[in-house]
Amino acid sequence: EPGPPIPINRSSPGYCRDQWGSVFLEAQSWRLDPCSSCVCLDGAIKCFPESCPLVGCTKAVLHKGQCCPYCLGDTVSPAVCHFNGKIYADEERWNVDGCTHCYCLQGQTLCSTVSCPTPLCREPTQSGRCCPVCPGFYKVTDQHVQGRIPSLSGFRSAAWIALPIMMVLAAISALIAMAQRRKRLHVPSAQVPAKNKKRKENAVQLSKSSKKPKRRRSCVLDVKDSKEEEIVMKPNEAERPLRSGRQVEGPALHTLLTDLAKVHNSRERAGKLFEWLIHPVPLQSFFRDIWEKKPALIRRHNPEYYKGLFSTAEFDRILRDDDVQFGVNLDVTSYRNGKRETHNPPGRALPFTVWDFYKNGCSLRLLNPQAFSITVWNVLSILQEHFGSMAGANVYLTPAGTQGFAPHYDDIEAFIIQLEGRKHWRVYNPRSEDEVLPVASSPNFSQSEIGEPSLEVVLEAGDLLYFPRGFIHQGDCLPDAHSLHITISSYQKNSWGDLLQKLVPAALEMAMEEDVEFRQGLPLDYLTYMGVQNSDKEDSRRDQFTEHLLSLMKKLAKYAPVDAAVDQKAKEFLHDCLPPVLTPEEQASSVYSAPTRIEDGKARDVTAHIKPETKIRLLRDGIARLCSEGDAVFLCHTVDNSRVYHKEELKSFEVLPEHTDAMEFLIHSYPDFVSVGSLPCDSFKEKASLAELLFERGLIHTCEPLLFS
Repeated sequence: EPGPPIPINRSSPGYCRDQWGSVFLEAQSWRLDPCSSCVCLDGAIKCFPESCPLVGCTKAVLHKGQCCPYCLGDTVSPAVCHFNGKIYADEERWNVDGCTHCYCLQGQTLCSTVSCPTPLCREPTQSGRCCPVCPGFYKVTDQHVQGRIPSLSGFRSAAWIALPIMMVLAAISALIAMAQRRKRLHVPSAQVPAKNKKRKENAVQLSKSSKKPKRRRSCVLDVKDSKEEEIVMKPNEAERPLRSGRQVEGPALHTLLTDLAKVHNSRERAGKLFEWLIHPVPLQSFFRDIWEKKPALIRRHNPEYYKGLFSTAEFDRILRDDDVQFGVNLDVTSYRNGKRETHNPPGRALPFTVWDFYKNGCSLRLLNPQAFSITVWNVLSILQEHFGSMAGANVYLTPAGTQGFAPHYDDIEAFIIQLEGRKHWRVYNPRSEDEVLPVASSPNFSQSEIGEPSLEVVLEAGDLLYFPRGFIHQGDCLPDAHSLHITISSYQKNSWGDLLQKLVPAALEMAMEEDVEFRQGLPLDYLTYMGVQNSDKEDSRRDQFTEHLLSLMKKLAKYAPVDAAVDQKAKEFLHDCLPPVLTPEEQASSVYSAPTRIEDGKARDVTAHIKPETKIRLLRDGIARLCSEGDAVFLCHTVDNSRVYHKEELKSFEVLPEHTDAMEFLIHSYPDFVSVGSLPCDSFKEKASLAELLFERGLIHTCEPLLFS
């Protein structure tokens, strides 16, 4: 079968560019059309077709966005990938060479390549490795790596490579310090792990085993003595009550949510809900000792603890009453004999088909339960305020004696909440420092790639298991019980590095606009003495070039728009957020309970009477944020967001200059109600117009219900 037409290639080593001007990095892959995958390798674009199996019916159907037709009633066969004349099965991995690794995912070829540091010698060798190393510089053994003192010239070269990195970090630290003094912000300083720094300075690619991180002890909190073999942290004073012989009691979820609706401050409400989620672990202890550091198991011996959050009966109700689509809202999966498969047919997921899959040993994953369950929506919309980051969820229903997913790690902080039945979990430490708090989720691993688990437990209803991003995990059902659990997740792409990705380009753009030194041309002959091929030259021009570059990097710090970069992160968060689930008080005193109606052909009660003494406040803390775009100021908010992730664009509207100070005053006044007359505007007309606008948009509510006419 001939391949698809390859885009015209206007590429150079390190990237590819097609005839439409799109740029793709080395090893980046993309779909040319539903039946073709392309990949950028060695500066060249290569495209491959997807193979379609023969169908055994006369009227096959083709689902939108898919390449291959299927017979109705059949499960979707996994697509295969073509690469360099070979066919690879779905989820199969292979090596193109020692540095490039590829993976087949639903017909698309995904590739990644290793980035090698610059060698510090004239004649580096490969020696069977991906990256070149200097002969004799390091002696690698099976157990450890032994170093030798490099020559003076090698040391000098290493210093010039490491010095710019350290100066960048110093500049960033200075930037943050200035921001702290200017805005009185408390920001931890950026640090680079010592291991990574040493590895880059010495320009040696270490093996996975040599970079293995320190083993992390898991935290297992059991409220009554157990005969199971578990690792138990020595309790501090705050944790001693965990060792009692009683089950962990807590309010029923329905009662808790009712009580939380009476809490005046939404941020305090979010903190109390999270405390209930991890009870009896103290909030401060969790974030100090566990968060982003190690797994934690909380046994409660109370199967009713999370009752009401979600159930198999609600799963069935959703399938019957709502439009649940295979592949969009529901995945059907299996993991047998080391192979993970997805069995999604096209179309709506009806109970007749779904429960037949389940009967035949397939696991079910409901991808966005908050779109169908009001309780899950309510819980996540409250928790997102506590994290300051999107809170998401998936529901997993697994038949007894089966496993639905291969070992892997995720790029989120995961809270596994066991709702029904039992599930056997194995959690593994990150295999290397590179996989600690990773920026992306992993592909599926084979059992031979992950070693021995650092934590192995059986979760029962009412238990909770937490593990940070980067911890490999797999769960399987015991032969005697099914399992229903919900995974609540947060902190995806919410790191210091994610913020710097927005800050540094903006700083450079501003510096080039305002400082002519950044716009001055490079030396005419700099290519003759700079670059890898010239790295061992004894040339004073190299020193001058590097010194000038470092001086520019130091100057870059003063152009860094810290607040603007934070606002960009905040806008992303607001776009990610779920809309709020209103409390009865918020509902009764906001536009959502306005008596406006049509009666006898006339619109009634369309005017809200706002007076100087009318007291107002925002619905929630953090529900809206002022952001500038050029000379204009916009108010971004979450009240009109969809329960489906990014179904709508970020909602915002322009704030008039005469309203900007008043809007900022209202944001900072939360959780207190303030009178409309106290808003810092020049006239009551301006104050009332802002209050009316915010009321109409559903962003505020009043201390007492308004009168309408």
